[in-house]
Amino acid sequence: MDTATHVVMGIAVGSIATLDPVVANDPTLAQTVMLGALIGSQAPDFDTVLKLKDNAKYIRNHRGVTHSIPAVILWPILITAAISLFVPGINLLHLWLWTFLAVILHVFVDIFNAYGTQALSPFKKKWIALGVIYIFDPFIFFSHVAAIIIWQMGAHQGFTFLTLYFILIFYYVWRFYARNNVYKKALEEHPDATHVFISPSFKWRRWHVVIRTPEMMYVAQAFGEKINYFESYPFEPIPNKPIINAAMQDENLAAFLSFSPSYRWEVVRVGDHHEVRFIDLRYRSKGHYPFVAIVKLDDEYNILSSYTGWIYSEETLKKKLEFATE
Repeated sequence: MDTATHVVMGIAVGSIATLDPVVANDPTLAQTVMLGALIGSQAPDFDTVLKLKDNAKYIRNHRGVTHSIPAVILWPILITAAISLFVPGINLLHLWLWTFLAVILHVFVDIFNAYGTQALSPFKKKWIALGVIYIFDPFIFFSHVAAIIIWQMGAHQGFTFLTLYFILIFYYVWRFYARNNVYKKALEEHPDATHVFISPSFKWRRWHVVIRTPEMMYVAQAFGEKINYFESYPFEPIPNKPIINAAMQDENLAAFLSFSPSYRWEVVRVGDHHEVRFIDLRYRSKGHYPFVAIVKLDDEYNILSSYTGWIYSEETLKKKLEFATE
């Protein structure tokens, strides 16, 4: 989820903690639990600093180690220890428990996005991405904002947010139901499909769909249970060719391939060099596929520059590749 949603979820956890008699009877502990929940709700995303280094490191590692099982165990311990240095004598067990819940909730809700997490690492490196909730879901965010307002107007802090979370359980169930209907419809129209990739969009009833069969890949959009097709491409596995093999050594392309399950590739001649392009088909927007990996090579297939990330124009891509060469 986005940062703002994780913040309001931290407030929710700190509020529900007031139903804990130990927390409710200790104002200082209640304040530190709210602080721990707020920090815990953000801690797994501290790896966002990797973006300052380069996109390849960010794409390959974001929601990886920091969302893993060891990290989920370690974050609450570190946060509790840090807070206890400034607030001695507080109940460490209850501070740790509620901070632990905030960290778990962060990782748990991230699983429902199309991006997903490596939540089972180090036991399984596979990305878990259920693809039922958009990265910023207006209903989830604004329902939390509404709960905060209701609480500030005098409603019971703990029960207000507990009620909200019961509502959100039904909301998640409904989203699964809607996604599964799209999946069933895709299989009805393409019974030979080997993969159906479904990603949520900002609008509730609209879904991004990529259908892969043994011969073709179809890019579509589902509205409700109706699937509208945009483009189709021959399904071509990555070939064993010298120029492709050379490009595959690039870390930007490697990061892209570790993340993207549905893409097409092409090799084009641009001026005095070659470009190996991989385009993620899941994020079609206004006729454009913005998430790409590009490797620029000379005639001897030496890598000149590369880039992976979000690009919305050829001019921007050209500048990125030129900058990477410098």
